[in-house]
Amino acid sequence: MAQATEPAARPPLSGRKAQAARNDGLILAAAREVFLADASAPIAAVAERAGVGISALYRRYPSKEALLRTLCEDGLRRYNAEADAALEEPDGWDALVRFLERVVDADVHSLAVHLAGTFTPDEALLPEVVHSGEVNEELVRRAHASGKLRPEVNSLDLGLVLDACAAIAVPDPVRTTELRRRTLAMLVAGLAADGVELPGPAPREGEFAWRWERRADT
Repeated sequence: MAQATEPAARPPLSGRKAQAARNDGLILAAAREVFLADASAPIAAVAERAGVGISALYRRYPSKEALLRTLCEDGLRRYNAEADAALEEPDGWDALVRFLERVVDADVHSLAVHLAGTFTPDEALLPEVVHSGEVNEELVRRAHASGKLRPEVNSLDLGLVLDACAAIAVPDPVRTTELRRRTLAMLVAGLAADGVELPGPAPREGEFAWRWERRADT
């Protein structure tokens, strides 16, 4: 039997490409900080925070809208990756809880809360949007099947849980993480099947679509 060979290592990026990749990472990290603090901030504030020239930023992102769209696209891909990983876990309830914990720790949902409505969504991201709906449904289905998730909870309730955690922010990032984890633990306890009956109807399909409509003030 022929021995399996190791895949060939990718050649290192050239000096110019490596610098461009570093700049892109700096720009996205800076944009996240700037726009989560103030979605109306100018794109020049991102260049300043990243320590790159405005021309370098515009070569990669021709407009503020393009940069905002990229941030949300990256966040959605991370969300889906965490959901896919959670679905590998054998217990449906544990999978749902671990998924919520990882998304809260990664602060992925803050992008949706703060940046929705600041740009026009791109249809190219539709497969990721569809996939997020599918994995949410499957996580909730499996948690219901475990008997540990209260029956009236639906997949859209997950967004409300994540909204609540993302709303918590104090100047100290470590304390923010602590408070979000504490709040999530209380909310997870409320999702358990042995809790009191929830008041009001569950969220409806499309009920939060309005948040993605482009706002006139951005």
